[in-house]
Amino acid sequence: MTRRRPLLLVTVATVVLTVLATLAIRHAARPTAAAHAGSSVSVAPGPRIIARSTAPGSRDHLISVGAHRPGARRLTSPVTCTRVHASGGTALCLRLDGDLKTYELAVMDRDLKVRRTLPLVGSPSGRMVAWTAFVAGDSYNGGRFSTRAGILDTRTQRLVPTLEDWHVTLHGKPYTAVDLNIWGVTFAPDDRHFYATLSTKGHRYLVRGDLAHRTLRALRANVECPSLSPDGTRIAFKSARDDQPSHGWRLSVLDVATNRVTPLAETRSVDDQAAWLDGRTVAYALPSGRARADVWRVPADGSGTPRMLLHDADSPAALGGAS
Repeated sequence: MTRRRPLLLVTVATVVLTVLATLAIRHAARPTAAAHAGSSVSVAPGPRIIARSTAPGSRDHLISVGAHRPGARRLTSPVTCTRVHASGGTALCLRLDGDLKTYELAVMDRDLKVRRTLPLVGSPSGRMVAWTAFVAGDSYNGGRFSTRAGILDTRTQRLVPTLEDWHVTLHGKPYTAVDLNIWGVTFAPDDRHFYATLSTKGHRYLVRGDLAHRTLRALRANVECPSLSPDGTRIAFKSARDDQPSHGWRLSVLDVATNRVTPLAETRSVDDQAAWLDGRTVAYALPSGRARADVWRVPADGSGTPRMLLHDADSPAALGGAS
């Protein structure tokens, strides 16, 4: 199991952060005041998209573009993050904390003012925040990275430090194992249920979580990085080709009610957690060079062709109301 960079995801009615961080993760860029003076980036609901710049000179700075004209003028903020997402007027920013390559999650308001920070130390309600950090040192995996996933209710301040000790049902039976890893949390609109990826014994599963009962139930094999659609009826996800991550990933959409899977028109390997731009379109990042990426979009029904959305960017999030 490998990850090349941190990931972030937001779902309708709920802001959700998924951080996949390693000890060797890169530093966030320092602000360059002269290049960004006078810019005004907000995550207030509206017809705009927020993302993270990967362009030289503005790398890691937050950018904002019009949802209907993403290729037009972009606003650039002095705020820097390694990953970002936003919904309901709340923004989440993963950023470097000090000089020791530790990280923190900053919860920001619509004007990108910090409301709360959560330290992450590891080798559209805007209420629920979830993260996953890569750590090292678990004895079962021979020194490779494993994960720790947690959840914070920003309204009640209730903290779930890890999901690994929850009750797991796999193949219809209670399941326990020392190698459980969980990541890619995406919340349902009720702020109680969520979907995530569970990995054990070399296999990955889509699980449905219940915060009230502290349970995780496996639904389907070979599903990673789920992203629930705005109406809660479909899940965009990546699956390993031939069930082997070394062969790359394919983007697809799962219909929750029928269990039908629709492969999307993007046939390149997408090692990212897709984000829904609206009820018809998903967006994702593809590398375009050393430490650079572009955001692409594709219809969620399997039709059409992939199209460039944002050059030199990743971590897209639609701020307007989805349909």
